[in-house]
Amino acid sequence: MDAAKILSELSFKAVRSSGAGGQNVNKVASKVVLSFDLHNSQSLSDDEKALLSEKLKTKFTLQGFLILNCDEDRSQLKNKEIVTKRFLKLIQNALIIPKKRKPTKIPRSVIEKRIKAKRNTSEIKQNRKKPEL
Repeated sequence: MDAAKILSELSFKAVRSSGAGGQNVNKVASKVVLSFDLHNSQSLSDDEKALLSEKLKTKFTLQGFLILNCDEDRSQLKNKEIVTKRFLKLIQNALIIPKKRKPTKIPRSVIEKRIKAKRNTSEIKQNRKKPEL
């Protein structure tokens, strides 16, 4: 994955934000909407595209677009930086392939300890019975 290539494929749109800011909210478009087209991306291989579409299927639209919003700051530039970092982190985390888990063998001492405990409880229960005459 080449971050510089992917960043060139992103499209940004500035929208009027809601929330704090007073009258500034009504005048300035500080909210940033990032959109990324997965199917038409040349910076990702087919395997990476398949992995992303599988891991992030809830975040993609039906047309294959990933849309992220940011209106945390009053500055449009800071919102653009925040949403870009969020996007890159999301993509990098989704492209990580987890290691396969190797099942461990149960140690012999653990098995013997369990059998010994079972034998002990069995003897305790046997001793509760009335003696046969």
